[in-house]
Amino acid sequence: MNFFVPLPLNETLSIQESMSTINELLETFTPITLEQMSSVKLMNRTDTKFVTNLDKLRQLLEMAQADYYVQDIDGGRNLEYDTTYFDTTDFDMYCQHQMGHTNRQKIRFRTYCVSGLQFMEVKTKNNHGRTKKKRIEVSDMDLADEEKRQFLAKHLRYVVDSLQPALNNHFSRITLVNKAKTERLTIDSGLRFRNLLNGCERDMDDLVIIELKRDGLVFSPVLEMLRRLRIHPHGYSKYCMGMALTCNGLLPVNRFKRKLIEVNKLVNQYNSSITFNRIRI
Repeated sequence: MNFFVPLPLNETLSIQESMSTINELLETFTPITLEQMSSVKLMNRTDTKFVTNLDKLRQLLEMAQADYYVQDIDGGRNLEYDTTYFDTTDFDMYCQHQMGHTNRQKIRFRTYCVSGLQFMEVKTKNNHGRTKKKRIEVSDMDLADEEKRQFLAKHLRYVVDSLQPALNNHFSRITLVNKAKTERLTIDSGLRFRNLLNGCERDMDDLVIIELKRDGLVFSPVLEMLRRLRIHPHGYSKYCMGMALTCNGLLPVNRFKRKLIEVNKLVNQYNSSITFNRIRI
């Protein structure tokens, strides 16, 4: 049996030490395989996002050990993902979100680095706040491919020839499943953004994005843990935040000002500053 000795609450760690401690903590969780996770049916799924930092994540994992399984794939419990977002040449998908339109879409190519599997995905959010995702497995990001064009013609509202690669995002993900198998918790850290048009890069260091995916309003053990840690619901779009942080002032960011400031405070726990130079906030 693996044992983990919690740190004193007033002791903080460097980013590297925190990640090492978190990975050690994950070894104390009971594992769940992909096959076993297939039984987690979220028929009336609701999604809630939270934003925090590595120190709070460490505390959350210490609290969650008894109530959650951790996804394990070939011994890996904190797995790398790579995502490339496309947008129109006038950044309509970004602007729709920035202007607060609830009926909007995004297109991305997601690679699961541990397996090399890649998918093209279209996410559609409706006026009721529900998000639907359609995807197909692909081997590249060439939009001249006829199969991709047919898929996009069916699921995407935008003209395929108007699309261009806009942003790359790399991160590590932990997936927890509650013992009742009524929810999944994805935890993303180590976020890095690269603007594919101007080459600007941002390393988000201490930032952690948590997404709770549960079946309707069933009881969730983690919600009380998050409340005790003062981690509150916080909308966060990786694509929009990444573009706002790397656009060098060329895109409007008014709607994201408050979130950018809040994120800046979180990632500054171990760094004197993550500046938003050239971004008018």
